[in-house]
Amino acid sequence: MTNPGTPENRAFKPCIMVPVYNHQQAAATTLAQLLQAQLPIILIDDGSDQACRIALEKIAQSTPAIELLRLPVNRGKGGALKAGLHAALERHFSHALQIDADGQHDITDLQRFIDTARNNPEALICGHPVYDNSVPTLRFYARYLTHVWVWINSLSLAVKDSMCGFRVYPVTEINALLAREATGNRMEFESEIAVRWIWFGGTVINLPTRVSYPEDGVSHFSPWRDNLLISKMHASLFFGMLWRCPRLLARKFTRQKPNHGERT
Repeated sequence: MTNPGTPENRAFKPCIMVPVYNHQQAAATTLAQLLQAQLPIILIDDGSDQACRIALEKIAQSTPAIELLRLPVNRGKGGALKAGLHAALERHFSHALQIDADGQHDITDLQRFIDTARNNPEALICGHPVYDNSVPTLRFYARYLTHVWVWINSLSLAVKDSMCGFRVYPVTEINALLAREATGNRMEFESEIAVRWIWFGGTVINLPTRVSYPEDGVSHFSPWRDNLLISKMHASLFFGMLWRCPRLLARKFTRQKPNHGERT
């Protein structure tokens, strides 16, 4: 791959990346709102059922700004995001804004995320949820367990919320990281990539954003499977942190400038 140069010297060319799995009704509403941003959209069909496939195909065919990326089988949210990030790299986008299709996120904040990425092109921009009363109490408190493990495994408080599906990735840097680090393919991906980004020496900016849970929303989180995968991921990251600990602490205390080329 040709050396793209430093982030500061590359043209800012963002896209929007929307993973979908059997959320055709919510996705249609979300996409209609996203089109107002007048940015290219990579719509990732993560092995959805026939009804969803047909609905997404109709949307893409009628909307030139939307490119439908169809995965033949369900890979999980992480697998879908990795496919979308690879597609963004192939299409020479500089940044990919991830937003979930289920209507949880405040799309009016989209321009603020894009502007922050434009002004900080080397940073991973992470949404920091501000919840309303619709958030399930158990889910609200349970996610803090993951936050604590992320802070431990990264030896950093840089990521305020590692599970929010509203974020902006620097495309070249995140694909370079994915090319040399194995990551999970399901719900554990967003937390894991945040930790590995910190290990990678990456900068993180947290933006508060409102998050709500639609009354008719459908969750694809599988309590047994996904909690097991998340637990295994945290255990693996913990041991990975232990042997990286001297370097992470040295960087922390010497305020070493991040080097996106270093191996983790």
